[in-house]
Amino acid sequence: MEKFLNKIKEYLKNISNKDMMRNLFIILIIGIILFILADIFIENNKQQVKIGDNLDKVEDLQGSYSDYSTLLENKLENILSQLKGVGEVKVMITLEDTTEVVPAFNTTKNNETTRENDAQGGTREIVREDMTVQVVTNDNGEPIVLKEVRPTIKGVIVIAEGAENLEVKEMLYEAVKTVLGVPGNRVEVYSSN
Repeated sequence: MEKFLNKIKEYLKNISNKDMMRNLFIILIIGIILFILADIFIENNKQQVKIGDNLDKVEDLQGSYSDYSTLLENKLENILSQLKGVGEVKVMITLEDTTEVVPAFNTTKNNETTRENDAQGGTREIVREDMTVQVVTNDNGEPIVLKEVRPTIKGVIVIAEGAENLEVKEMLYEAVKTVLGVPGNRVEVYSSN
């Protein structure tokens, strides 16, 4: 260790003031560049984590509502199979879109008006508007849902044992129209083989 320190002392004695200043300046610039690069990489990493967390929350929120048609199909199959004269029932429901979830937003709007007079006696008005929109979340960081817009039902097909009987077929037809609130031209009932 002592040899190393002696070599550094000898180098410093032999180097001129100009060379020393130049070397210190180069070391300073390299240090600043390293700090800037480190800060950029750390900031990008933090942003990627935040974006990933928000996407996961949105996907969880949408995922819980994406099986709306499956839920309706299962409920319909269960209730229709209990009608008199009906055996096993299969239902298929097609939807216009997916469920739309409307989260709560906190919106802040700032308006700033500035009037300037120039030397020729003219005036000009500058209007600046800033708007900030944030999604409101609960204590767990999940978005608060204001309302949920269910998709429109495009069509329904019912395949049921016993539907060859016209009375049973009419019962199934009316039950589907009533429970889903859809017009008759969107409902078809067929008998199973």
